Amino acid sequence: MKERKAARPLAEEIQRTKKIWERLRRKSHVPVEERKQLVDELYGIITGKMRDFVLKHDAVRAVQTAIKYATTEQRKVIAKELQGTYAQLAESRYAKFLIGKLLAHEDSEIRDLVIPEFYGRVSRLINHPEASWILDDIYRGAANDQQKAMLLREWYSPEFAIMEQGDGSEATSDLRKILEKEPAKRGPIMKQLRDMINRLVQKKMTGFTMLHDAMFQYYTNVGLESQECSEFVEMIKGDEEGDLLKNMAFTRSGSHLVCLLLANGSAKDRRQLLKMYKDTFTTMSGDRFGHVVILVAYDVIDDTKMSSKAIFPDLLGESSEKVAETLMAASSNPFARATILYLLDGPTKAVFQGAHLQEDLELLKEVHSIRQKTSKKDAGLRTRELAQAMSPQLLAGVTEAAATLVHDPFGCQLMTDILISCEGDKTAALTAIAATAAGPPNSEIPVDGGLEPQMHISKTPHGGRMLKTLVQNGKFDKALGTVKTVDPPLRFSNVLYPIIKPYLVEWAAGPSSFVVLSMLEANDFDNVVEVRKSLSKNQETLEKAAGEGAGPAVSKGKAGKKKDGNSTKISGNAGSRLILLAL
Repeated sequence: MKERKAARPLAEEIQRTKKIWERLRRKSHVPVEERKQLVDELYGIITGKMRDFVLKHDAVRAVQTAIKYATTEQRKVIAKELQGTYAQLAESRYAKFLIGKLLAHEDSEIRDLVIPEFYGRVSRLINHPEASWILDDIYRGAANDQQKAMLLREWYSPEFAIMEQGDGSEATSDLRKILEKEPAKRGPIMKQLRDMINRLVQKKMTGFTMLHDAMFQYYTNVGLESQECSEFVEMIKGDEEGDLLKNMAFTRSGSHLVCLLLANGSAKDRRQLLKMYKDTFTTMSGDRFGHVVILVAYDVIDDTKMSSKAIFPDLLGESSEKVAETLMAASSNPFARATILYLLDGPTKAVFQGAHLQEDLELLKEVHSIRQKTSKKDAGLRTRELAQAMSPQLLAGVTEAAATLVHDPFGCQLMTDILISCEGDKTAALTAIAATAAGPPNSEIPVDGGLEPQMHISKTPHGGRMLKTLVQNGKFDKALGTVKTVDPPLRFSNVLYPIIKPYLVEWAAGPSSFVVLSMLEANDFDNVVEVRKSLSKNQETLEKAAGEGAGPAVSKGKAGKKKDGNSTKISGNAGSRLILLAL
């Protein structure tokens, strides 16, 4: 056996590279200087023999290691030496990973050497058990827009594999534009595209981004009333395991297509589609693309009892502990937050923050225009019914998670919106939030798990803002210029006051002084007289907090003057100054 191995081509070199690889793979045990020497030796062995090494399963690891530790110039040398072999490497069980390592460094020169070698081979490679995955990885993560277009065009017709733009313009994968330019080819193109899609679906190879892009192009270019469209939709619904629809929810084109299917579908279609996502809603809610499928389901399904039973137990959890975990996870994930706040706040800036979520608004507008023809229920009524259905779970979750969420700005936003917008008995949730204000304002709140103690809620802007909003019984509406109160009133002042009463003056003179001011102004506060007396006895403390010289002049809001006549900003606690005025 040893003699046969020794007689093979490159036997000695392969044995040496194996020893180098064994040493290099234990990175933490190899000094930097030694690693550099080993890489240089490895690079010297494989240079000029790269193609021989990469096609041997026990030697390709050496080339991958060389790429991992190589300099930029060394990687380029490797990439150039392997030119002409990348399609073949993609079909190899082991060598395909080498392509990924070359492209992982996002070098445009290497990218432009590798990707064009897949042109003209997409139809074959996308059906190959090994090559299909690396091809889709390239399409999804490495290719630029023009290269993506060149790869996707091959789904439409074999001629696009060799066709070049005669007018010098960039190639497009937008099927609508292609069909407008060459309407006579519509039949063959649509048939070729449908056949390629169907082959992958039948093989259960449904996780490819390229497949989802192709499916989106097909659906948006076939007549919605046509037989072809009906057959296409049935093909999607016919995947009994639901893997196709689940995979689609996590890509841009796939989720967009699912949203259009929900918007255009019948009540039966929507129920069938929603059923496929059982036990997947939690994962979808935190995903960049998956969460919008949930938002569209909210907006188009008229049977709110069915949709709430299908979505909320999985999305939020059935026990208060599970809902608490969901809320804590949502506080750090904007997409998960949107799936909760959308039903409470609607399509507002508070819900759709950032460029990604702004894209969701455009998609929702598209769905809403379709909904006018395909849904019967009033949109406002649908939203209210869903909000009512989720309210008990959310209120229970706030009760359980208040002590944790109060330390996070988005956690406070979540709790505020839930308390303002949900329906039902809010007593336990309000009590849990008020309890987080216990203790001296200058104290720190211990946290379980060995984490650093948290600042007292009265010292945090988000905590004070939440308490102020709850005391005011609603959010300030900029358009109306006043607080938009909720009915029935929260009466949170009466819950909070017994908690902060021992430290009332410290609150009034501290960062959250506006909480106390809001209590003085609250119409539903039972102890306003008692608070006024207590604060009046400590007016000197409040004047000191309000700022230097906070006597009658400052307490009436008069600004000081600079020598040049310009007004100056009053230093000190603005809330304390307004409290003095209110006494």
